[in-house]
Amino acid sequence: MISGSSGGPDDGGTEFTAEGLEPVLQEACETAGLDSRGAELLRLGSNAVYRLTSLPVIVRIARDRSVLADMDRAVGVARWLGTQDFPAMRVPASVTQPLVVGGLVVTFWESVQDREEYATVAELADLLRRLHWLEEPESLRLPYFDPLAKLAASLEGLDGISAEDRTFLDERAARLAKDYDRLDFVLPFGMIHGDASIGNILRHRAGHAVLIDLDGFALAAREWDLIQTAMFYDRYGWHTEAEYAEFVHQYGFDVMNWPGYETLADLRELMMVAWLGHQVTTSDSAAAEFARRVRSLRTGDGRDEWGPF
Repeated sequence: MISGSSGGPDDGGTEFTAEGLEPVLQEACETAGLDSRGAELLRLGSNAVYRLTSLPVIVRIARDRSVLADMDRAVGVARWLGTQDFPAMRVPASVTQPLVVGGLVVTFWESVQDREEYATVAELADLLRRLHWLEEPESLRLPYFDPLAKLAASLEGLDGISAEDRTFLDERAARLAKDYDRLDFVLPFGMIHGDASIGNILRHRAGHAVLIDLDGFALAAREWDLIQTAMFYDRYGWHTEAEYAEFVHQYGFDVMNWPGYETLADLRELMMVAWLGHQVTTSDSAAAEFARRVRSLRTGDGRDEWGPF
């Protein structure tokens, strides 16, 4: 890992805007021996994502300095998956990373496509099945995934919502924690992607599907990697019945038939709502969606009105 000199790695003073990130992008690329001129900003959210024009490389700048260890591990995961010939994002072999520039964490990834195109849920199931068959080397130092700890940390930082909503979410989390501790998982424990959904599988320019966003890799019950696709079909209608049936067929297990499905879905859903709660002070659309989702959790109705975010 290398710290850049732009403002010092710990100052946290870089403004997370297109203008504020320009010198961070430039210095990071210069350090990596890449040309940032003409880079295209693809998205600006929890991360700023750029596509370079000089080479097929994606630059990802993380807003939160605390993800440094996660991104270091993600780079290691990408390199190891390459040795396994597993279809996932690759990192440029010549670049030492992650970098810390202006207090922000920067990573470089090989671009898999020229225009954004997602793969299918069937292909997601196939890649998850293949991934779950792999045995990770100890050198990856994958952490154990604790969804309760992750949820608690997310709720702890929710300062922009009402006290009433905060109390409601805290009480719901406490009830779910008791239910989660009683779950009896049936799939083997092992390596998971950690955020397996249709949003994290892209169509490679060569035609095949690849997994992206590798920083959530961890050791956990494999049911966790199946829950989002099931929820997106069952609760929100974001996938069709035929798509979900193909997902189940390709993976070989229907998590919705497992007795712990509702508990795990409720927990993952609450994490989604808490994540959105962090955006309410900076985005009117996020604030409206957060209010819609909390109202839905309170009443038990209206999940089919949720919008992807």
